[in-house]
Amino acid sequence: MERQADVRLEVQFTPLFEALGSLHTYICRKSHKKIDIGASWVEDVRRRLAPEFAAALDRYEIDHDWKLTYLLVALCPAEDIDGFLAWLERKSAGDLYELFSPYIKQFPERMGDFRDRALRVFSEWNRQYFREADPRIIGMLEREERDRRAALTRMPAETFIDETTNGLMFKFTPGLERLLLVPQYHFQPMNVVYSYGRLTICHYAARVYFDEPDFLSTPVYRMIRCLGEKSRLKILRYLHSGSRTFIEIVRHLQLSKGITHDHLSKLRMAGMIRAHFEGESLTEYSLRPEALELMQRQLMDYIRQA
Repeated sequence: MERQADVRLEVQFTPLFEALGSLHTYICRKSHKKIDIGASWVEDVRRRLAPEFAAALDRYEIDHDWKLTYLLVALCPAEDIDGFLAWLERKSAGDLYELFSPYIKQFPERMGDFRDRALRVFSEWNRQYFREADPRIIGMLEREERDRRAALTRMPAETFIDETTNGLMFKFTPGLERLLLVPQYHFQPMNVVYSYGRLTICHYAARVYFDEPDFLSTPVYRMIRCLGEKSRLKILRYLHSGSRTFIEIVRHLQLSKGITHDHLSKLRMAGMIRAHFEGESLTEYSLRPEALELMQRQLMDYIRQA
């Protein structure tokens, strides 16, 4: 992947982004068994929410309007929810059409309702959950942003994206002007990727945790656990000879698409393989051998400490 001169590669973090990420984590019900903070976090948050607000969030879907919410937050100049709410309250439906039009062709059916819904849900989510969240999360993500911005000045784009996102690769397609990488905590170890023509946004798992001081880091422990399944080892061996599409991997394993997808998801979350994107489309997978080498080094370091 060659970096095009007209594509801006950026790393950006604000508390507003993490507020959005935490809300995404709560309403993305199919992911509750996969997130590192666990389904117990979801239940704990639900007990803190007013029943009517919890019921409203139960009706939320990860749909096109939710994708536009990510774009809305990315285009907002404010850094926190209070600033976002003040900014959005001043926007008319016409203002939002004008704001979105350079990026999308499909708009919400009723832009005014979309705006009002965003105001309600962000206001209540902030009041009932986010403003009381552990402040260390913001501090860790701010450090991640500083570290990655410093690394960006000294690394090739492809290497930087791969290292930052733990194995995501983006094809710089015609018309793309900006790739925005946003570190996130709540939805770890998964990522959220949305494409809006000239802008691609990736909220990536920052791999920041409240780990035990005398044990392997969460990412390295995930790598070790991930390898304890022979089909995943077969995938790694198959990818050693080159990139493969999902269908090619399904045929090689002779397993169902669902089971193969689950194995690939676990390998992706462990950083063992690269996932190649064109816009939002995941086109192929490739081996990430440096992850295996990192796991081996850190495992041996841990063992030697005894």
